Amino acid sequence: MSAHDTPDENTQFHRRLAKFNAGRLGLGTPSPQWQDDLASEHGFRLMEGHWLESLRATVQSKAAGAAGNAAHFIEWFQALEHTGPGQQHPLFDWLAHEATLPQMHWFLTQEAAGEAGFEDLLAYTQVKLPPRPKLECARNFWDEMGHGKQSAMHGQMLEHMVRELDLHPGIDTTVWESLALANTMVGLATTRRYGYHAIGALGVIELTAPGRVKQVAAGMRRLGLSGRARAYFDLHGALDVSHARAWLREVVHPLVEADPACGQFIAEGALMRLVCGERCFARYSKALRTEEALAC
Repeated sequence: MSAHDTPDENTQFHRRLAKFNAGRLGLGTPSPQWQDDLASEHGFRLMEGHWLESLRATVQSKAAGAAGNAAHFIEWFQALEHTGPGQQHPLFDWLAHEATLPQMHWFLTQEAAGEAGFEDLLAYTQVKLPPRPKLECARNFWDEMGHGKQSAMHGQMLEHMVRELDLHPGIDTTVWESLALANTMVGLATTRRYGYHAIGALGVIELTAPGRVKQVAAGMRRLGLSGRARAYFDLHGALDVSHARAWLREVVHPLVEADPACGQFIAEGALMRLVCGERCFARYSKALRTEEALAC
């Protein structure tokens, strides 16, 4: 599956892959058909691999600009906040100041459907990392888990928003770009050959999210949505700033310092995540401008 396929082909591909991911990541039980299940999984993982490699191919040359020592890499990575794909997209200023309530609901539904679960992605990514990066992953994970309080878990806060606003996210009603973002994050985090890519992708989320989520929260506030509904966005507008600093200092810098070659893969992962986001923003903007969103 490549970036040159038609929208309909991309939609069908990413819906199938999203449903596969939902099934394989959920709790299961032993089945007498386990061999058939493995054969099916192998086919889906091959499809996933072709998708990830096609996406990698679009960013490899740009990622090469990160090559150098750890200090240069961190400088390059930090610059993505301003120069990376999709940054300062006009969609978010429009959400903050102009979107109607139905348009905001549609946007939030797409975002909720495309949320892969940061805490789970983090748990997969930290496997077998060196002690210093692993400890930062643990600190970040504990924040995501609300420091042990269920209502403060970030995933639970997102679910509270979905319930309060009576949103109905679902794979079959989500644009393929949003599904592709989630499928990409799951593929990177659950496949150990893409472990460095997952580190880059998670780190760039922390780096670039605050500005966007602050604008979403501002739009929600303008439209009269409650603090409970906005809590997920209000929190990440502040917390992710410190998460990004710690991720660069405790995860990325020591890894690149120990093995400069891994910087290429971390950079690719960051750019892959940003490209997926940029495609989402373009599709959301088109849908909202043409009222495709309100017809869903």
